[in-house]
Amino acid sequence: MASFFSTVKRIYLAIYNWAVFTGWIQVLIFAIKALNESGPAAVYDAVEKPLQLAQTAAILEIIHGLIGLVRSPVSATLPQIGSRLFVTWGILHSFPETRTHILVSSLVISWSLTEIIRYSFFGMKEALGFTPSWLLWLRYSTFLLLYPTGITSEVGLIYIALPFIKASEKFCFRMPNKWNFSFDYYFASLAVLGIYVPGSPHMYTYMLGQRKKALSKLKAA
Repeated sequence: MASFFSTVKRIYLAIYNWAVFTGWIQVLIFAIKALNESGPAAVYDAVEKPLQLAQTAAILEIIHGLIGLVRSPVSATLPQIGSRLFVTWGILHSFPETRTHILVSSLVISWSLTEIIRYSFFGMKEALGFTPSWLLWLRYSTFLLLYPTGITSEVGLIYIALPFIKASEKFCFRMPNKWNFSFDYYFASLAVLGIYVPGSPHMYTYMLGQRKKALSKLKAA
């Protein structure tokens, strides 16, 4: 019975990883095509639907970690996926004024390259039981460049959105009301920006540690 559940788990995770991999391939192709044909201002419109679908699918990774389906710590997965969902839905989807900025291009390319490598790595691992050394190296090395460019793009887009958030008062909840509660999306967005300050170096250091472990095993092999 344990063997059966292990097989079902591997099949499910293989399907999940390759399906999301396909979504990110679409995002990258559409982004490059839009950049080549129309420039940075056209990128968001070209990638909007596959970007939202592929990024939102990552919520399942949090669930996978919570129920023990994968060994990835939720403490590392949650903030990374949460910040990306915030930018995807809370900034780009909610404030169209940000969509034509060149940072959308760097964001989309950084995210898609990272995820194409990551999902193919795990997809191959689940489907075949191993990954080639070159893919393992890419998995644990490309973040050295792509994480800073991705984070810079995320922070930049949130900052650019702040005046529009403040002027529109979208998602704000003012008192008085029967719940005696208020919420200001502008200050919440500022708080998110504040979290990036300690959070980004922490995540980068964590990934450097993971890289050292993974590549040391590769050398030993």
